Amino acid sequence: MTNSPAKISTQALKSEDKSGSRRRFVVINGDDFGFSSGVNQGIIAAHEQGVLTSTSLMVTGQAFDEAVKLAHAHPHLAVGLHLVLGSGKSVLPPSQIPHLVDSNGNFSDKHNEAGIHYHVSPGARRELPLEIRAQLEKFRATGLQLSHVDGHNHMHFNPIVLHTLANLADEFNIKVIRLPYEELQLTLNIDRGDRLMKTIWYLVMSGLRRYGEPVVKAKGIISPERVYGWLQSGRMFEEYLLGLIPQIQADLVEIYAHPAIAIAGEPRNGPQGAGQLELKALQSPRVREILASHGFELTNYNKLTANC
Repeated sequence: MTNSPAKISTQALKSEDKSGSRRRFVVINGDDFGFSSGVNQGIIAAHEQGVLTSTSLMVTGQAFDEAVKLAHAHPHLAVGLHLVLGSGKSVLPPSQIPHLVDSNGNFSDKHNEAGIHYHVSPGARRELPLEIRAQLEKFRATGLQLSHVDGHNHMHFNPIVLHTLANLADEFNIKVIRLPYEELQLTLNIDRGDRLMKTIWYLVMSGLRRYGEPVVKAKGIISPERVYGWLQSGRMFEEYLLGLIPQIQADLVEIYAHPAIAIAGEPRNGPQGAGQLELKALQSPRVREILASHGFELTNYNKLTANC
């Protein structure tokens, strides 16, 4: 029997082995499961032939049905909800959430503007919980165990959205929510490109993390100590991972990427060719070896919270 999420803590997940040595855990997540068949194939390939242990499902993605079938066929792949509140479609019809989507049920592609709109529009604030609940219900209808919740383009980090998820945690058994936080200097030590934008986003995400931590902790929801992927989004390539992993000091870590296989005629969820390169990185024997050599055990949130 699963305990209430209110009984879970990050500290409870840390342990020592019989020799007293510290244990280190890493969740390797593939975002955008269900976005397209190529993304689905990339995630499954990274799981079967690489280090990927977890994925986040877009319940309104065009390849959602295929993703659900693949998930059921791969029971060791943990699956969470990739909440879509920007750059994607809604579950509810536009008539029910007119302040969130256009007449075709599409959320805005302008994420910063959408985030502000969600705060200042009374209509949007009323409708957000309806759509969030609908996406959680659609996930539950798949019969998959909900591993975690995160958001497409991190829209779940919006304070209104985060509070809504916290309020729904008991009903939907939400145990883990991704709260991104990664050290700026670790990224710059490897790749100094886009330094200004990385600095800006580091400051923004750090502030949102500080705001979000007490919100989720109040409900007993956990988030890993460090989450790597945002500052190098679309460029989580092999050499980057090989430079990042030895620098990590935290013991409970998530690394996420967007592996994909290019299929003619399908939309991309990242820069040209990036999905294939990120897939190659997750399949790299060198990446697996460096994780092991630095004491990381590959795991997922279902395993980490199984006894909580």
